[in-house]
Amino acid sequence: MNRTVIGLNLKYFLNSIIGAVVGFICLFLPYASKDGQTISLITGAGHILAADNKPALSIIIIFLILFTVLSLALAVFNIIKTTVVGYKAWQCVQALSTAFWVFAMFSTKTILEGVGVYSNFLNRYLTFGYWIGLVAAFVTLIYIMKVTQTDRGYIALTIMSVIWMFPILWIVLTALREEPGYYVGYFFPKHLTLKNFAALFAEDSVIPFTKWWINTFIVAMFACVLNTFVILSTSFILSRTRFAGRKAFMNILMIIGLFPGFMSLIAVYNILKGLGINQSLVALIVVGVAGAAMGYHISKGFFDTIPKAIDEAAIIDGASRAQIFFHIILPLSKSIIVYQALGAFLGAWSDYIFPSMLFGDKQSSYTVAVGLYWLTDFRRIDAYYTQFAAGAVIVAIPIVILFVWLQRFYVEGLSGSVKG
Repeated sequence: MNRTVIGLNLKYFLNSIIGAVVGFICLFLPYASKDGQTISLITGAGHILAADNKPALSIIIIFLILFTVLSLALAVFNIIKTTVVGYKAWQCVQALSTAFWVFAMFSTKTILEGVGVYSNFLNRYLTFGYWIGLVAAFVTLIYIMKVTQTDRGYIALTIMSVIWMFPILWIVLTALREEPGYYVGYFFPKHLTLKNFAALFAEDSVIPFTKWWINTFIVAMFACVLNTFVILSTSFILSRTRFAGRKAFMNILMIIGLFPGFMSLIAVYNILKGLGINQSLVALIVVGVAGAAMGYHISKGFFDTIPKAIDEAAIIDGASRAQIFFHIILPLSKSIIVYQALGAFLGAWSDYIFPSMLFGDKQSSYTVAVGLYWLTDFRRIDAYYTQFAAGAVIVAIPIVILFVWLQRFYVEGLSGSVKG
């Protein structure tokens, strides 16, 4: 980057310098205050270095100070000698500094309690020195990215990703936490273990998690196959044929779909009870398949994009509607098949409302959603919360694998329907 570019971005350059200076000053401002005892990040680092048994997370405070100081040093370097490499290095260092300012929010309690500075520390004891430094770190990074002409959308995406990933990270860390209990008051576990996962599958466990997982897998697989077939068949008929009452039928399905499904739960449950199949997986599969046709809209839109001339040519050659559907339309619709199958699988895999009503107290028929919620009852949550978190992680694994594996087809299925 030459001086001409710096001249064009002089305002952003000066603002980034100011931000780096403010971040450095915040290292000496009050960082935390409790019971009349106030410390800065620098004094906090002194307590950390002087402690005999310091938590492993103490490295976050050390790196926060290190990268903040290094950011200011690179700012001075770029004032003296402006280079592309220097600016890119400053941007990377500032990004790391910003990350450690964020990490400090979740680790300060463990660090300061671990080195004996405070006890029963809460984030509300963090003072203006920390919050100004956190804001200054983000602002500095944004201005540096403006100078380097880097897309600042990455900042917004990063912030949103942190917000979205926070509950997931919390569950994963809780699943790995050795300390029992529902609420522990800190984010990062003091001790990590895999025993919570092992306890779910132990033969002497009071939690039949393996049975719940198998039940859920059976229901999800039947839903994946049967629901997808019903939806695609309905969509094909509504897309390729014209018959009396077609418009009225489509309007009725659309109107029914506007009402929440739980409005009919009581009636459906009483019907199943009258048939004698309540509290069974068969009932859950039958109800799911029975209502699958109402989800025809997206796949019908996709089928509408396939030229009807293909059907007409096949009919001239003597093909039936069934042959056209199975041998022509479906091979051309791999993306929408994957989209519908994935949606049907995920819906059955994570369904809770109807299974919780259907199974009642019959634990042997529980799905994982119902079983994991059973663990959060006030009589069990404190003893089984970490196992609940471990179960939630295990339940999420198949969904993550499916999305990673089938993401391309999933997107293509949506884009195909949009073109119609």
